[in-house]
Amino acid sequence: MLGLKLPTDPRWVNIVEKNIDEILTDHAYCEQKAASTAISLIVSFPEYTELINEMIALSREEMGHFKMVHDRIIARGKTLGRDRKDHYVLQLVKFFPKGGSRTTQLVHRLLYAALIEARSCERFRLLSEELEDKELADFYHKLMVSEAGHYTMFLKFARHYGNREEVDRKWQDLLVYEAKIIKDLGKSESIHG
Repeated sequence: MLGLKLPTDPRWVNIVEKNIDEILTDHAYCEQKAASTAISLIVSFPEYTELINEMIALSREEMGHFKMVHDRIIARGKTLGRDRKDHYVLQLVKFFPKGGSRTTQLVHRLLYAALIEARSCERFRLLSEELEDKELADFYHKLMVSEAGHYTMFLKFARHYGNREEVDRKWQDLLVYEAKIIKDLGKSESIHG
């Protein structure tokens, strides 16, 4: 369903198991950045009313997820650590050239968002199936379902606002590029790394 060209190495879960506090901190910031992305789309493209309405709902949902993860961190007797660079996203957003029409810029941002959500969904599925902590596994199962909905929403909007054939070509090219990035990652306790 996700169309990812390269699945995450299942050994990534072993790294996560040994560093639950680190993955929770990274995950909390991923949720915060997802909310920021939704707000950024509202600010950058206010004329797209349907998109704006969905981004308002998404920003609320993502901040709700941030709170859920933050609550888990606090329940573990920890505090939210510092944010760190997301090398996956930093590499991913280099794919499309800068510039172009506003519509092109919007489509590119929507495709990036769709892919980030798809990879998050895939990683959450692994956590839901492989974590020994069943409560945490259930938590990630619920979030996996949510991320799948976000992925399809962003892809749907990209196809709606852009030329469907061109968008689908760009999507496939981006998936191939993402596979090259992800093969060098999966060795740290981060959602995308």
